[in-house]
Amino acid sequence: MKKEKMTLESVNAPKAIGPYSQAVVHGSTIYVSGQLPIDAKEGRITGTTIKEQTEQSLKNIQYILAEHAMDLSNVLKATVLLSDINDFSEMNEVYDQYFSRPYPARAAYAVKDLPQGALVEIEVIAGS
Repeated sequence: MKKEKMTLESVNAPKAIGPYSQAVVHGSTIYVSGQLPIDAKEGRITGTTIKEQTEQSLKNIQYILAEHAMDLSNVLKATVLLSDINDFSEMNEVYDQYFSRPYPARAAYAVKDLPQGALVEIEVIAGS
Protein backbone atom coordinates (compact mmCIF):
# COMPACT_ATOMS: atom_id res chain seq x y z
CA MET A 1 0.00 0.00 0.00
CA LYS A 2 1.42 3.36 -1.04
CA LYS A 3 1.55 5.91 1.77
CA GLU A 4 0.57 9.45 0.92
CA LYS A 5 2.76 12.37 1.83
CA MET A 6 1.32 15.67 2.97
CA THR A 7 2.78 19.02 3.80
CA LEU A 8 2.69 20.54 7.24
CA GLU A 9 2.78 24.25 7.94
CA SER A 10 2.58 26.46 11.02
CA VAL A 11 1.73 30.15 10.87
CA ASN A 12 3.92 30.59 13.95
CA ALA A 13 7.05 29.50 12.05
CA PRO A 14 8.53 31.46 9.16
CA LYS A 15 7.20 30.68 5.69
CA ALA A 16 9.45 28.73 3.37
CA ILE A 17 11.73 31.10 1.45
CA GLY A 18 11.99 28.85 -1.59
CA PRO A 19 10.34 25.93 -3.38
CA TYR A 20 10.08 23.63 -0.37
CA SER A 21 7.67 22.88 2.49
CA GLN A 22 8.16 23.71 6.17
CA ALA A 23 7.66 20.00 6.75
CA VAL A 24 6.45 16.86 5.03
CA VAL A 25 4.56 14.05 6.77
CA HIS A 26 4.87 10.52 5.46
CA GLY A 27 3.20 7.84 7.53
CA SER A 28 4.09 8.57 11.16
CA THR A 29 7.28 10.45 10.28
CA ILE A 30 7.73 14.21 9.93
CA TYR A 31 10.63 15.66 7.98
CA VAL A 32 11.10 19.29 9.09
CA SER A 33 13.07 21.47 6.68
CA GLY A 34 16.01 23.44 8.00
CA GLN A 35 14.72 26.17 10.27
CA LEU A 36 16.54 29.46 10.24
CA PRO A 37 16.25 31.64 13.36
CA ILE A 38 13.61 33.85 11.76
CA ASP A 39 10.98 35.30 14.06
CA ALA A 40 7.76 34.80 12.05
CA LYS A 41 6.03 37.80 13.67
CA GLU A 42 8.93 40.10 12.75
CA GLY A 43 9.63 38.37 9.44
CA ARG A 44 13.38 38.49 10.03
CA ILE A 45 16.22 37.22 12.17
CA THR A 46 16.05 39.17 15.43
CA GLY A 47 18.64 37.34 17.54
CA THR A 48 22.23 38.43 17.24
CA THR A 49 23.99 35.70 19.25
CA ILE A 50 24.32 32.00 18.53
CA LYS A 51 22.32 31.26 21.70
CA GLU A 52 19.42 33.52 20.67
CA GLN A 53 19.42 32.16 17.14
CA THR A 54 19.59 28.52 18.26
CA GLU A 55 16.63 29.11 20.57
CA GLN A 56 14.57 30.68 17.76
CA SER A 57 15.36 27.84 15.34
CA LEU A 58 14.26 25.29 17.96
CA LYS A 59 11.07 27.25 18.72
CA ASN A 60 10.24 27.24 15.01
CA ILE A 61 10.66 23.47 14.98
CA GLN A 62 8.37 23.18 18.01
CA TYR A 63 5.69 25.24 16.24
CA ILE A 64 5.80 23.00 13.19
CA LEU A 65 5.76 19.73 15.16
CA ALA A 66 2.81 20.99 17.23
CA GLU A 67 0.74 21.16 14.03
CA HIS A 68 0.88 17.35 13.98
CA ALA A 69 0.47 16.89 17.76
CA MET A 70 4.18 16.19 18.26
CA ASP A 71 6.92 17.89 20.21
CA LEU A 72 10.69 17.71 20.58
CA SER A 73 10.44 14.40 22.44
CA ASN A 74 9.40 12.90 19.08
CA VAL A 75 12.60 14.00 17.35
CA LEU A 76 14.64 11.04 16.13
CA LYS A 77 17.42 12.85 14.26
CA ALA A 78 18.64 16.44 14.13
CA THR A 79 21.09 18.14 11.81
CA VAL A 80 22.64 21.42 12.91
CA LEU A 81 24.38 23.73 10.45
CA LEU A 82 26.65 26.38 11.91
CA SER A 83 28.28 29.28 10.09
CA ASP A 84 31.15 29.05 12.59
CA ILE A 85 32.16 25.78 14.29
CA ASN A 86 33.50 27.84 17.19
CA ASP A 87 29.83 28.44 18.12
CA PHE A 88 29.33 24.70 18.75
CA SER A 89 29.59 24.85 22.56
CA GLU A 90 27.17 27.74 22.96
CA MET A 91 24.71 26.18 20.51
CA ASN A 92 24.98 22.93 22.45
CA GLU A 93 24.11 24.67 25.74
CA VAL A 94 20.82 25.88 24.30
CA TYR A 95 20.15 22.62 22.45
CA ASP A 96 20.53 20.73 25.75
CA GLN A 97 17.79 22.87 27.33
CA TYR A 98 15.31 21.76 24.64
CA PHE A 99 16.06 18.04 24.45
CA SER A 100 16.19 15.34 27.11
CA ARG A 101 17.21 11.70 27.30
CA PRO A 102 17.01 9.72 25.22
CA TYR A 103 18.54 12.38 22.98
CA PRO A 104 17.93 12.23 19.25
CA ALA A 105 20.75 11.23 16.95
CA ARG A 106 22.51 14.34 15.68
CA ALA A 107 25.09 15.66 13.26
CA ALA A 108 26.55 19.16 13.35
CA TYR A 109 28.46 20.78 10.51
CA ALA A 110 30.20 24.05 9.85
CA VAL A 111 29.20 25.55 6.52
CA LYS A 112 30.57 28.51 4.63
CA ASP A 113 27.37 30.58 4.74
CA LEU A 114 23.72 30.25 5.70
CA PRO A 115 20.75 32.08 4.14
CA GLN A 116 20.07 35.60 5.39
CA GLY A 117 23.37 35.68 7.31
CA ALA A 118 22.08 33.25 9.95
CA LEU A 119 24.49 31.73 12.45
CA VAL A 120 22.56 28.45 12.67
CA GLU A 121 20.00 26.33 10.84
CA ILE A 122 18.44 23.17 12.28
CA GLU A 123 16.45 20.40 10.59
CA VAL A 124 14.86 17.39 12.24
CA ILE A 125 13.14 14.10 11.56
CA ALA A 126 10.44 13.19 14.06
CA GLY A 127 8.20 10.18 14.47
CA SER A 128 5.65 8.62 16.74
